Amino acid sequence: MNSIADRFKSLQANNRCALIPFITAGDPDLETTAKALKVLANNGADIIELGVPYSDPLADGPTIQAAATRALQRKVKLEDVLQVVKEVRQELDTPIVLFTYYNPIFYRGVKPFLTEIQQAGVQGLVVPDLPLEEASSLLDPAKEMGIEVTLLVAPTSPIERIRAIAARSQGFIYLVSVTGVTGMRSQVASRVEELLSELHNSTDKPIGVGFGISNPEQAKQVKDWGADAVIVGSAFVKRLAQGTPEEGLDAIAQFCQSLKQGIK
Repeated sequence: MNSIADRFKSLQANNRCALIPFITAGDPDLETTAKALKVLANNGADIIELGVPYSDPLADGPTIQAAATRALQRKVKLEDVLQVVKEVRQELDTPIVLFTYYNPIFYRGVKPFLTEIQQAGVQGLVVPDLPLEEASSLLDPAKEMGIEVTLLVAPTSPIERIRAIAARSQGFIYLVSVTGVTGMRSQVASRVEELLSELHNSTDKPIGVGFGISNPEQAKQVKDWGADAVIVGSAFVKRLAQGTPEEGLDAIAQFCQSLKQGIK
């Protein structure tokens, strides 16, 4: 399996921008999640972000919150999510990044949690409520186990903090394009262009931009500004939840292709 860093090296060697779709595990059901991972991998996804349903998702907008609520109502747990990853892992070489809040990690203990996700075939982590000051407790043991923990940079952060976060982030740097929660927006904040320039001057690590990107035009705009990856969540989650599971899978396949075409 390719590491996240290796995937970015391969893409950058070919002057390509990565596409990172996000879906919520267990919505509309776990069987569809397994199929969706394969569909995304086969239709242009370079890395896939898989959200673990959580009852208090502070960074998530209404679309992803609703998806998580539906999954929780179906009693979807972390163990179920990891079982899905384990089942599809043999068929995919696309790196999978788990998006989870810190509470499930704390509940299990850092090392047992990391062992569980490593054995399932997860290669990266995004933990939106993990502040830089507390990150070492997860970053250091994760690095030892080959799990890349990506940190988020907020557009409101001072440049000194941005540089400190960039220095510690693994795999890539997750630049949040807006102030607030995830969700589809008609425009991407113009400050992203400035932040991308500042980050590229501070680090050689890849930079992914997410939160608010909902169409190929916005994806292309972010790529043209200098992003190494475009991260799209709510727009995928919304499409997957509409109609029958088969219709949802068809919709995300077409959308994934259109986004990939947009950032070529």
